[in-house]
Amino acid sequence: MPADSKPALDMFTRSIGFTPNMLATFAQSPIAFNAWATLRGALNRALDVKTREVISLAVSEVNGCNYCLAVHSLAASMAKLPADEIILARKGHASDPKRDAAVQFARKVIEHRGQVGDADLQAVRDAGYTDANLMEIVALVAVYSLTNFLNNVFDPEKDYPAVTPAGSI
Repeated sequence: MPADSKPALDMFTRSIGFTPNMLATFAQSPIAFNAWATLRGALNRALDVKTREVISLAVSEVNGCNYCLAVHSLAASMAKLPADEIILARKGHASDPKRDAAVQFARKVIEHRGQVGDADLQAVRDAGYTDANLMEIVALVAVYSLTNFLNNVFDPEKDYPAVTPAGSI
């Protein structure tokens, strides 16, 4: 692992107790890893943890990233989301109306590559989100897609419990 990636990687390792294979793979490029770690760290202050996790699950499901689905299913359960809520999130919904608007918007952003309509923007605004929040949702879609794409390209060995595809649940 390049030395330039070590400080950021050590921070993640300390927070979860081991170095996930995805992070070790990503850290082979200090430039890419540090850019991701900086963006991810900033976005950890966006919205609330449950909303971030339902967005991560919806995006990872659309992108077909089994690694991230496993990681974020575990993270969502640690954030006190029940199993049925995790499945709902993977299908692009949430039982909480405000969170549902955010995850539906995020799913539209990823499915339509950002080509959302005025009605889509209004729906999430009507749920109580500001334009700053909308930008944060789009940024979360981007950062989760980055890790999805990395995992889909390099296919690191899975070190989290596998989850069943949402289509077969």
